[in-house]
Amino acid sequence: MSEGAPSAGVSLIDSRRITGPHLLLARPGALIDCSLVGVAAGALSDAWSAALDEVLPPLGWARAVRVTRAWPNGVSLAFEAPIDALYAATEVNEWALGKACAALGHGEPPAPLEEALARLRTAIAEEARPRLLELAEAARQRGLSFLSDDRRVSVGLGEGSRSWPLRAMTAPDRVRWSGLHDVPVVLITGTNGKSTTVRLLSAILAAAGRVAGVTSTDRVEVGSEVVALGDFSGPNGARTVLRDRRVQVGVLEVARGGILRRGLPITHARAAVVTNVANDHLGEYGILDVDALADAKLVVTRAVTGDGRAVLNADDPRVLARGLALGCPVLWFSLDASHETLRAHMQAGGDAAWLENDMLRLVRSGERYDVVRVDQVPVTFAGAARYNVANALAAIGAAAALDVPVAAMRDGLSGFESSPASNPGRANRWLLDSVAAIVDFAHNPHGLEALAQMAAAIPAMRRAIVIGQAGDRSDDDIRAYASAAWAMRPSRMFIKEMDVYLRGRERGMVPALIEAELRARGASAEDFEHHATELSAVRSALAWAREGDLLLLISHSERPAVIALLDSLAASGWSPGEPLPA
Repeated sequence: MSEGAPSAGVSLIDSRRITGPHLLLARPGALIDCSLVGVAAGALSDAWSAALDEVLPPLGWARAVRVTRAWPNGVSLAFEAPIDALYAATEVNEWALGKACAALGHGEPPAPLEEALARLRTAIAEEARPRLLELAEAARQRGLSFLSDDRRVSVGLGEGSRSWPLRAMTAPDRVRWSGLHDVPVVLITGTNGKSTTVRLLSAILAAAGRVAGVTSTDRVEVGSEVVALGDFSGPNGARTVLRDRRVQVGVLEVARGGILRRGLPITHARAAVVTNVANDHLGEYGILDVDALADAKLVVTRAVTGDGRAVLNADDPRVLARGLALGCPVLWFSLDASHETLRAHMQAGGDAAWLENDMLRLVRSGERYDVVRVDQVPVTFAGAARYNVANALAAIGAAAALDVPVAAMRDGLSGFESSPASNPGRANRWLLDSVAAIVDFAHNPHGLEALAQMAAAIPAMRRAIVIGQAGDRSDDDIRAYASAAWAMRPSRMFIKEMDVYLRGRERGMVPALIEAELRARGASAEDFEHHATELSAVRSALAWAREGDLLLLISHSERPAVIALLDSLAASGWSPGEPLPA
């Protein structure tokens, strides 16, 4: 082994409970991610499975499904377990991993089997909740969803639900089952466009007179009420809205992290939407390339049951390939009216939503509808924001799966403004006299390229961008992000430092990478300004602007301050060239 090379062995990255359908497991269980150096994933998997052969039968789990997934220099090891023994199941998994490592000559053996069994049986007994299993089975027999966590359990969804504290749950024979029912649920995922699609669908449902419970990376909403602020794109946010008895439809943003960390929040959905898949957050949970990320995103389609629909982007090659292999019905959406798969699907009687001659169109159950003209949908910027045209089509597809009237689709889409209040950080626009300022959260190359293309399509005298990136991205990813910005051919580039997102890098490293890439694309040295903060970069961009300019302000770390500044300028009637307030 060369000097400085890492020692051969197995390193535990994470051991966790899986509470819903997952990339590896169809049902709850335990999962371990390991990194490997000089150890074959197959050898470790075999040794782990042999260890489970020893420990699972005495625990009564002999028939537990086991799944392994190898990835470059790593492996994930998972098995199914009862929902009232998941903490104990992680201990079982860790014992089996320790046994496997020792068998391969990497590490000390764990406790002997009999000693481990005594401890594990105690852990299982302490965690066991027979009444929880009885209630879950009673709900299943009645076709009702069952949700549980460390505090509460519930039967049914939304307005048809009832909840109890975990420690005071009722017995099945004491539940008043009449009146309990599920409400339809839509799961929405993708690399970009999730939050906007969630909100577009919520606006459509409001226009149809239906109360939506909505989760996103920004907040939880029930109807027009904001229930909680923060990132609620995981199972906790889903349970919050699906236990709210005002909710008639659940609209859940489902992030990659939540899927891989815990699994899906529910097992049955009326629709599952995948907006797109692109390079973002690679390197976590054993997801190291975009193909693996696509597999993780498409997990949402496993929840589609009955007459539901997977609503999929036919323009995304990875989504298209995986969608064609699904067993559930698919509603395709596309910006290309001549898309071969879309046309063939419709000819075979399938549902679809697409853009044709500036009209968003829909085929549902064989009936064709002109839903709304693209210039009537504010978030599309009269069609310049092609990515939001796609998001609107995704929302139409989900609404079609919910049997929403076309008139409500039209009213919801045409009435939705992407403001900081309704859709924070997603193409929020201010017109400051004749200067257009657009604030967006675009944080990956795919999202920024779509935004830059929109900026290039909007008429303007000059264009400028405020740009920066978090330090935990690779050099190549940062270069790709900077390259994406070049699609708008900016006259001026204001590069921001973001101390809160340095994430292990020295100050100046990320801005230097961004400038180097943009200069390689054709920018000149005099086209750049560097700023110590995001707000400073935004202020300088505003001071630079003149009549007819367009400013694309990518805001990550100081968005509230940026929005407050723009709101104050708009309220005061500020014009380009005038001094900015202190």
